[in-house]
Amino acid sequence: MKCVVFGAGTMGCGIAEVLIRSGLEVQLVDRSTQLVEAGLGKLKASLDRATSKGKITAEEAASCLTRLQTDSLEVETADLVIEAVVEDMAVKKELLAPLSVRFPEALLASNTSSLSLTEMAAACHRPERVLGLHFFNPPPVMELLEVVTAEQTDQSTLQKALQLAKDWGKTPIVVKDMPGFASSRLGIILGMEAIRMLESGVASARDIDRAMELGYRHPMGPLKLTDLVGLDVRLAIAEHLTKEIGPQFTPPPLLRRLVRAGRLGKKTGHGFYRWEGNEAHE
Repeated sequence: MKCVVFGAGTMGCGIAEVLIRSGLEVQLVDRSTQLVEAGLGKLKASLDRATSKGKITAEEAASCLTRLQTDSLEVETADLVIEAVVEDMAVKKELLAPLSVRFPEALLASNTSSLSLTEMAAACHRPERVLGLHFFNPPPVMELLEVVTAEQTDQSTLQKALQLAKDWGKTPIVVKDMPGFASSRLGIILGMEAIRMLESGVASARDIDRAMELGYRHPMGPLKLTDLVGLDVRLAIAEHLTKEIGPQFTPPPLLRRLVRAGRLGKKTGHGFYRWEGNEAHE
């Protein structure tokens, strides 16, 4: 199976790593060779971390890289396409629509965390081949894969996606195409309330996170998770859910202020925490 991942950012590179570690041939594509090269660097660093932790051997890491194509922005063949580009409906439709014509038998998947798969599918030549594959950050580590069915997704497409998820070592859940799906809807409501608590001085960011980590066994608190995902990303999702579902998702003013200030989380080195590599400090 030839797979193509569009988007060489954090999620795209992580998804590509999942696929090559499962033995698939993958082409990583973005708007420019510079972006792809930067993504390749991230992917290599991730493989090095997995090797140092004993998750894979050095030989397996080297073998993974032989299955990764990064030397061309042109896609010649594709059996599976996964887009992990900016969370913008127009951009996603503009990408997927022509691919559905060029590769009518390919599965077309979006890594969107909140946008309508039904709308994306409607723009495609074979809408029944479109669905969501929502990975979680970091994709090589997180077990869950949210499989989102558009109104047009047929049963054979869903079954192929579920089998792929298992082949990749993921545990899939099947979710209907509703705003926020399951995970984003729950995650955003918790994240927005945590920000409101911080804003009103209920507790420090670290103690709010500890409440969920130690009290509810969450592996990561909602504020640190927001830093990891990106404050700008979470703001966009919250605004979308506010429009589609209701005011309970309204972004707190603090979130808007931090985004305007360029404090977007780990990727800028400062969000609710200050970041030094993978270490978060208040």
